[in-house]
Amino acid sequence: MTVVTQPDVTVVIGAYEAMPYLVECLASVEAQTIGPARMEVIAVDDGSTDGTGEYLEEFAARAEMPVTVVRQENSGSPSGPRNVGLGKAAGRYVFFLDADDRLGTEALERMVAMADRNGTDVVLGRVEGVNRTPPRSMFGRTLDRTDVFSSNIKFTLSAQKLFRRALLERHGMRFDESLWTGEDALFTLEAYLRADGVSVLADHTCYYLVGREDGKHVTKTGSYTLRFDSARALMKLIADMVPAGPRRDDLMVRPFLITLLPQFGPKFLKDGEAVRRNKLALAKPLLDAYWTPGVARRLKVHERLRLHLVAEQRAEPLLDVVEFVRAGKQAPALLERRGTRLYLAYPHFRSEAAGIPDDVYLAEPREARAFPGYRGPAARSLPRRALRRIRRLLPSAGIGAAAA
Repeated sequence: MTVVTQPDVTVVIGAYEAMPYLVECLASVEAQTIGPARMEVIAVDDGSTDGTGEYLEEFAARAEMPVTVVRQENSGSPSGPRNVGLGKAAGRYVFFLDADDRLGTEALERMVAMADRNGTDVVLGRVEGVNRTPPRSMFGRTLDRTDVFSSNIKFTLSAQKLFRRALLERHGMRFDESLWTGEDALFTLEAYLRADGVSVLADHTCYYLVGREDGKHVTKTGSYTLRFDSARALMKLIADMVPAGPRRDDLMVRPFLITLLPQFGPKFLKDGEAVRRNKLALAKPLLDAYWTPGVARRLKVHERLRLHLVAEQRAEPLLDVVEFVRAGKQAPALLERRGTRLYLAYPHFRSEAAGIPDDVYLAEPREARAFPGYRGPAARSLPRRALRRIRRLLPSAGIGAAAA
């Protein structure tokens, strides 16, 4: 009698026109130290015509671990293949591997061990880029247990994580097939919010993010309107799952900064008039619904200023600011109130014609500390004699100062 044991991890691979990258991808799966008895592979060929499906079937025939190959008509996005694979998964955990990327040695063994040891539902393994820039800010150190509010994990919402399958099944979680980009962000953020703890494995490379020479990455293709769809879905998820307040504001920074703001970056200067108007129109309901003073305070001045002008639907001053930022210019700094307030004079600062509030240009302490002479809000309570002594000790930095 054959005893069938549950695999520890199911590797789900969605593949479309993945050759020749698929060869190294599958080799990295075969090389996993967790061993073939503890894993299975569900590979979904999404209507490829370059031999991807045939190579997957060859791999399934020779691989030591169980491999299921599904071949289907092209679905148009990564969501369909991932959902098919997730629906067939039997492992305690599931890992979504893109067919043009590859796993690091020992990746699955280490991530499963970390989840088991800490009882966490999601594990992030350190990512390295191959001709691509990987996410870095969340991998400063290994964290046995954290959450989306206590770390920088909100800035990596790709699907290439280890997820406890019981969590996904309990909440009926699947990738949104109506989204053509950003579907992984929606899925991953929901998992973070529902998880009983998240682990970060920062001392071992678990994933290699590969830049394709043909540039065929979903995040780089498609109409700009898809980004607004993605931002809208992510903002709604946050608003639905997190009550209004500082924690929601912390999370809202991500879609505003990563998804929405790039639409009003250097490319905005090259957009035609009709596209600019449409971008502003698409952004308006998002700013109306989710742009709060708490979100604004968490951004740098030039980021806040651009989004303020988007909220106000003011294309002309916005173009001036975008051009200034694109040119790499440093905005003049203005210290006031004995060095406790620092303004960055980007275009239209204190212009009566523009009428933009001073607070939009006010640098928050985290940004202001980079400028010599800034003393922070705490300095307001210091006696004047102490302030004069500090002023004498500070070197002159050519920063304008004005008495308040």
